[in-house]
Amino acid sequence: MSMDMNQSILPQQTVKASPQLVAANHILALSSIELQQLINKELEENPALEMEELPTCPMCGRPLPASNVCLSCMPVEQFKPADRTEYFDEGTIWPPLSGSNTDDEEFDPTTRIPSQMSLAEHLTLSLQAQLPTEDGRIIEYLVGNLDEDGYLRCTVDEVCRLFGVDAERVERAIRHLQAMEPVGVGARDLRECLLIQLAYIEAQGYHQPYAYEIIDRYLTALSEHKYGQIAAALGITTDLVHIVSDFIKKNLNPYPARGYLGTNLAPSNEHASRILPDVIISRREQAEGGHTYEIEVVESKRFFLHVNTAYSQLAAEMSSHQSTLSEEERRHIQQYVSRAKLFIANINQRRQTLYKITRCLVELQTEFLDKGIRYLRPLTRARVAAELGMHESTVSRATASKYVMLPDGKVIPFSNFFVANLSIKDVIKELIANEVTPLTDQELADILTGKGIQVARRTVAKYREQLGILPSSLR
Repeated sequence: MSMDMNQSILPQQTVKASPQLVAANHILALSSIELQQLINKELEENPALEMEELPTCPMCGRPLPASNVCLSCMPVEQFKPADRTEYFDEGTIWPPLSGSNTDDEEFDPTTRIPSQMSLAEHLTLSLQAQLPTEDGRIIEYLVGNLDEDGYLRCTVDEVCRLFGVDAERVERAIRHLQAMEPVGVGARDLRECLLIQLAYIEAQGYHQPYAYEIIDRYLTALSEHKYGQIAAALGITTDLVHIVSDFIKKNLNPYPARGYLGTNLAPSNEHASRILPDVIISRREQAEGGHTYEIEVVESKRFFLHVNTAYSQLAAEMSSHQSTLSEEERRHIQQYVSRAKLFIANINQRRQTLYKITRCLVELQTEFLDKGIRYLRPLTRARVAAELGMHESTVSRATASKYVMLPDGKVIPFSNFFVANLSIKDVIKELIANEVTPLTDQELADILTGKGIQVARRTVAKYREQLGILPSSLR
């Protein structure tokens, strides 16, 4: 019996990403804030790079015309001098300012733009001041995944996989988020939300006996009014359980961010801007009937990067052999001009990728844009990548920590296009909002089945909890 001990070495091909591709992918994954920081850094380090920046609308981020009035957010027709007196009638929204009765005084419509900071902006800026700079993307992603009630709708594992970081960094960011106001924001479920608020109240010196134990271990039983069961388990009286229940209802809020217009630090009857969008989808009516959707990558209109004129001329002279520069000066010019051109190319590629992905989303989710959230189709990033001939990771990078403004003016994370259950949640939310008597989860499931939406009672309960809606026994 012989054994062949010969070893053969076969050539193998390996794919190695070029520095240019790494740089392009890095720029693609940046949020708008991080991109601005990177551009500022590059402008400081590269004398061959210049930027022309335009004033932008604080509402939508579009560049402002010479009149400094955003024609999209505040139509200029509203401010014609002939119509000015219409705004001064009884009951006007904008009454005349005291001491401003003279006709020759200029009326500046931009002074009417609300100056409230959105809740998302408040949280993002506060967290960026507390955490290291490298956690910026994590902060924006977490804040971007808060729902209108302030609950965090992403998991630690999801954030770890997306940004390639360890769980401790993500947990640390979540702990800081949960320490912000409104108290309870950033909680992942009702139990955590109430416990965060209870800890805050106790830190103020007010302690309610057994409140922690009942919320932590018997919240479900409490929602079902099983006071005797809770009392027996804790060895206390039923009356004391009633006292704790009243305390929870009076002092703790299951919807910590509700009343801020989704994520805005403004009452719900005021119009304040949300996070500035990266992309704007606009509806345009057509003369022959029907409509189409236009896509605008906002940053492509906000600033323009170009190579410094002097450096560009020197580089041209070098290529035509007319330059009298020394070898060191030639290397300096070639290095910085090439670096500037590559940086500009990567920025442009980022914009083109964002445009292509948004165009694909518009085509695949047209019914959602036409009719609302009920018509949001199940969609994956892999499907979009296949439609565009891109890698799935490219779609993930391009849509992470970025926002899109819909035709109705609402700003949402790009991730909302890939959440299949948003339409079902909206139906559940409407059913509960219009209920005459509180509907149980099973009754909601039966109604949904009657509408052709097959969903189990447990799934209804999960969606209801994610919406921050209490069980029927507590509504």
